[in-house]
Amino acid sequence: MKKLMVLLCIVCFFSSYAQSNDEADIKAINKVLKKQRIAWSNNNLEEFMEGYWKNDSLKFYGSNGVTYGWENTLERYQKAYPTKEHTGKLNFRINAITKISEGAYYVLGEYHLKRDVGNADGIFMIILKQINGEWKIIADTSS
Repeated sequence: MKKLMVLLCIVCFFSSYAQSNDEADIKAINKVLKKQRIAWSNNNLEEFMEGYWKNDSLKFYGSNGVTYGWENTLERYQKAYPTKEHTGKLNFRINAITKISEGAYYVLGEYHLKRDVGNADGIFMIILKQINGEWKIIADTSS
């Protein structure tokens, strides 16, 4: 019985430790998304892109197909949103942040752009991975 109690205590300890790590990960991911929201709303696409993995393997899947790489994704955004009137004010509704594996999560959400040129709404799913201690979007699909 004593061994069982010790085992239960160990299981509870590791369970609460893993849960607190997950909570810290989710908090850090939300911080990345908040920084992106602010940068977008300030029409600063380069700063918005700091949330993405600066690598040729980054994938963005939108209505025009797959865009590969950080630079190409930035260029795509710059063409589609050339002025502050086009970027507008961004808001997110995060519906789920789910752990895939250690150091990787996916986020399901909705975006809402309030703009002078007409509001825009859509959905997204992003995959974030912890790279060199930072959370970065490695794949994004938006519509």
